[in-house]
Amino acid sequence: MSPKNQIERRIRRAERALVDLSHRIHTYPELAFEEVRASAWVADRLSEAGFAVQHGCYGLPTAVRATVGSGPRHIAICAEYDALPDIGHACGHNVIAAAAVGAGLGLADLADDLGLTVTVLGTPAEEGGGGKVLMLERGAFAGVDAAMMVHPAAVEMAAMPGSAIAMFDVHYQGTPAHAGAYPERGVNAADALTVAQVAIGLLRQQTTSADRIQGIVTDAGSAANVIPDAGRGRWIVRSDTVEALEPLKARVLRCFEAGALATGCELTTVPAGPDYADMRPDARLLALYRANAEALGRTFPDLNGGPAVGAATDMGNVSHAVPAIHPMLGLDCAPAANHQPEFTAACITPTADRAVIDGAIAMAWTAADLATAR
Repeated sequence: MSPKNQIERRIRRAERALVDLSHRIHTYPELAFEEVRASAWVADRLSEAGFAVQHGCYGLPTAVRATVGSGPRHIAICAEYDALPDIGHACGHNVIAAAAVGAGLGLADLADDLGLTVTVLGTPAEEGGGGKVLMLERGAFAGVDAAMMVHPAAVEMAAMPGSAIAMFDVHYQGTPAHAGAYPERGVNAADALTVAQVAIGLLRQQTTSADRIQGIVTDAGSAANVIPDAGRGRWIVRSDTVEALEPLKARVLRCFEAGALATGCELTTVPAGPDYADMRPDARLLALYRANAEALGRTFPDLNGGPAVGAATDMGNVSHAVPAIHPMLGLDCAPAANHQPEFTAACITPTADRAVIDGAIAMAWTAADLATAR
């Protein structure tokens, strides 16, 4: 029996356990850096399969490193498992985690024969916390020859058009006052936010089609008759490359400075997490994955023609350091798309369960191809 047939047999034997893992993570959504149960379930399943497991590593209590084999070619498979506030697993990280574990199970008994070292990395806090960025900086990908993961989406994509992003918190400090009796004594922090948002709205006329500026106001006062002394929000700036992101971020920050200047408030801006780099998939690795996914019956629609802007991922930072891919597994759920409640529901359907198994097999087969490639 060929190595690929052995890999597929092992993963299909574990199908019920892998689908159960996906559903359990989905049922108990945990936010960034709080994935206590999900990370433990991933670690336990890999430990049972013979991996040497570290749970709580790289200074992150919910990070996992599980390694098997001692071959010269080192492959990392990334698992994500954090959820979104209020809407749970609306980005399908339950599918990602289960597929990563499945790929690891498929390779576990064959790693040495194939000349592989296989490491499954449980990477917390993809939704803004930059778990992979922190792990990359702390050596998790040192010596890795290739890294991969899969991610559910509305449609199948071999390469996610991932943008570069910076996220930061904004705080204006003003002076409270009675809005009716002594308005002249107040310095209005809510007005500072308004001025900044108007400036950003006008700035959008001079940005490229690849640029995005998004934000929310989290605090702008609590009583209509009190001039707000505090205004807070969180903003995200996106562009198609890290090189284009920096000047755009500087222009947006000047809009917030304008709010402070116009109102007399004090301004503080603080990064809300590491910057994410654009995703740069490795062409050779991507070709191998696509061929393996197509062999399983998955098809890739032609999505060319649009700007290279999409969701962002901290896998982008990894792709700047080692050859990496981040293909998308279509769940055939349009018009529902990532970060919508309807997508949350789509991530535990039979189609999503099939994506877990197909993603696991395609990644493991790709690792096997890399083992024999020259």
